[in-house]
Amino acid sequence: MPLDSTIAAVTDRIRERSRATRQRYRDKIARAQAEGPRRAHLACGNQAHAYAAMGDQKDALVEGRVPNVGIVTAYNDMLSAHQPYETYPPVLKAAINRAGGTAQVAGGVPAMCDGVTQGQTGMELSLFSRDVIALATGVALSHNTFDAALYLGICDKIVPGLVMAAASFGHLPGIFVPAGPMTSGIPNDEKSKVRQRFATGDATRSELMAAEMASYHGPGTCTFYGTANSNQMLMEFMGLHLPGASFVNPNTPLRDALTVAAAERSVAITSLGNDYRPVADILDERTFVNGIVGLMATGGSTNLVLHLPAMARAAGILLDLQDFADISAKVPLMAKVYPNGLADVNHFHAAGGLQFMIGELLASGLLHDDVVTVMGDGLHYYTKEPRLTDAGLVWGDGPTATENDRILRPARDPFQPQGGLVQLNGNLGRAVIKVSAVAPERHVIQAPARVFHSQDAVKDAFKAGEFTSDVIVVVRYQGPAANGMPELHALTPVLAVLQDRGHKVALVTDGRMSGASGKVPAAIHVSPEAADGGPIALLRDGDLLRLDASAGRLECLTDLAGRVPDRVDLSANDDGIGRELFAVFRRNVGPATEGAAVVL
Repeated sequence: MPLDSTIAAVTDRIRERSRATRQRYRDKIARAQAEGPRRAHLACGNQAHAYAAMGDQKDALVEGRVPNVGIVTAYNDMLSAHQPYETYPPVLKAAINRAGGTAQVAGGVPAMCDGVTQGQTGMELSLFSRDVIALATGVALSHNTFDAALYLGICDKIVPGLVMAAASFGHLPGIFVPAGPMTSGIPNDEKSKVRQRFATGDATRSELMAAEMASYHGPGTCTFYGTANSNQMLMEFMGLHLPGASFVNPNTPLRDALTVAAAERSVAITSLGNDYRPVADILDERTFVNGIVGLMATGGSTNLVLHLPAMARAAGILLDLQDFADISAKVPLMAKVYPNGLADVNHFHAAGGLQFMIGELLASGLLHDDVVTVMGDGLHYYTKEPRLTDAGLVWGDGPTATENDRILRPARDPFQPQGGLVQLNGNLGRAVIKVSAVAPERHVIQAPARVFHSQDAVKDAFKAGEFTSDVIVVVRYQGPAANGMPELHALTPVLAVLQDRGHKVALVTDGRMSGASGKVPAAIHVSPEAADGGPIALLRDGDLLRLDASAGRLECLTDLAGRVPDRVDLSANDDGIGRELFAVFRRNVGPATEGAAVVL
């Protein structure tokens, strides 16, 4: 199937826009490649420090004739998704040794849990943790003794931060090694109903705690299709996972076999062998377009609209919101996974998952097949499904039909003809909205504004019974320069209750919403943000707003001429729970439209 004309046009536009920055990036990578593996060039004292704990492998490292793989791990045992990584380093090392290489844990990176920090002060560090992860990975790999890297990370900011660093060290091959989703607990919609009942006082805290614990109950990623699982999808669509690796549960024989296979593959693709596959060759404009296609086809997390531009910039590629909008208008929504449906990622995987979806999109001309991946040349490798046989791990033909059309549909018969994200423009700036879980009759909301400067203030107004009619709730000074752009997911139950009472309700914010948010229309990432003097800072209670996802518009219908921005005291964001350490980030962060990055 020839490549779709819209996909081709967007790819060409990105390529042309990025021509100068991409060339500078490729020149940098070429210089690093020309130097070759650095171990033999290190001074004797440098090498002695690097190999002091390597036992009988020291000679192989000094001689530099076998690949040395650096492991960068986001292990901690507070994140259920990352707890399985505790046992990975010795498994990876043993597999690499058997494959004729050596391996060292190059370093660790922080990994915070947005589920723990939702609605809490710590959430103000969440987005910035992505750049910290990139920096920490840079420190780990700066020892310059590695021929490839294995990246162990899954959740919201960890994968984007690792990709940013992997691109910066793009002369090294790199494979991302997942750990998989937890097994299914209580249905996610049942958990959501208990949250809403608690918000209205109809459920006790004990009932709420029981529901939450039954949902988040074991090792692995949360099973809803939020940012963590969107990241896993992205790594397959971008060719940085082994095919079929994303949604295999932890501590299963297939999961263990895929982990070993990733280690073995990392040895095979270094510059010391015959199948050199540096990350710089993988991360080009076609690969990022494929990632955006995957985001739209699955109805993935809005957080990736922030992360993908930051990841791309690390590889010299410039993405714009218009790229997302044009691809979304062309790519069908093929999956219904909570919050876009009732199924979780385990059900999605069982229905055919990413292998079926990639095959369908390739056959429809909506993906670039002519890309470099860690598995081989061509995205068609990712239509293959891993299986355990008596002979070991093999990849066979993946599913060509859905096993459940209530969860996963072919491209020719999708749930919706367009993807899940819409760009909004208007006199309030630029924003995005996720519409894949929003009922069509709620795609256009026109109502008076109620303006707040924190999500706690919204919840207090709700408890006081102040919302008695149609309303567009504006929560501003939540952007990256104001307070680090926290997710406002704690508003979801409140706004959903108002909507269920029959009111027309929407949210407008320069902050973020979680990948778990769904049925309430929310214009998020409004840019310029209020702290930078954006028009959202001009709004007052009662101003008539219109959010029109169908037309891609976000506007204030009240005349704003002559108003000055409503400045607020942000000093409360300056310290406590580590916020004082991130003042330099708030002062230097870029706009949300460019990924809200600090280091790039």
